[in-house]
Amino acid sequence: MSDLRPVAVITGASAGIGVALARVFAREGHKLALVARREDRLKALADEIAATSSRRPIVIVDDLGVAGAAARIGAALTEHGAEPQYVVNNAGFGLLGQATRRDAAEQLAMIDLNVRTLTELSLAFVDSLARHRGGVLNVGSVAGFLPGPGMAVYYASKAYVLSFSEALHSELSRRGVRVTVLCPGPVPTEFGQRAGIAKGLGPDFLTVSPEAVAVAGYRGLMRGQRTVVPGLANKLVTLAVRAAPHGLLLRAIGSSQDQRRAADNS
Repeated sequence: MSDLRPVAVITGASAGIGVALARVFAREGHKLALVARREDRLKALADEIAATSSRRPIVIVDDLGVAGAAARIGAALTEHGAEPQYVVNNAGFGLLGQATRRDAAEQLAMIDLNVRTLTELSLAFVDSLARHRGGVLNVGSVAGFLPGPGMAVYYASKAYVLSFSEALHSELSRRGVRVTVLCPGPVPTEFGQRAGIAKGLGPDFLTVSPEAVAVAGYRGLMRGQRTVVPGLANKLVTLAVRAAPHGLLLRAIGSSQDQRRAADNS
């Protein structure tokens, strides 16, 4: 047995879905460790949560795009007498534009954060997660079910998150560790601004609020679900793409992204 107290580690906790997830976990009585680069936002969120709970979150300021995130987070938690019960891999970003025309270094940085760091943090604390009967919640995307011309590297990174998380769900179930991949469609957050999308991420009937996404992800993790797709319309999309001809999907998505870039540049 460990004397370290269990916490839910939430990355990308300075905005959007990450903030919503932190609020949901706090409301359900979990001690939190909030991880992101923007210290002022993390402290403001910690203050907000502390105002309604005796359990003030641990704040860990870290650039998760730099290799070695798991070791840094583990050391910070140990200093606070804590270890992970849950790991929520929410940090990530996307980039609009053809892969051959986007900056290569920026796209590789996206792979580092969306894929490498997520994998590292999913695997680093398994003993602790098993000890506390916890789990991993990886934030993927409906994009993971689709080909992605116009955002090729981002879509591919989310396809990895989906495949990896579903496989890890199977591998770790025998140890009592839950693994869930949360795959939202369009969500009104800062994602679009970072990606270079100026005029909306998608149609209203597909859009789900960060709060609804967070609640769906939390409930799915606690139930031990393998995959969670918030919103009926988004669920139908993931079912429909399995039957649609792949070439048709490639053309349709490529055309949609071309129209989006043209609208943003107009």
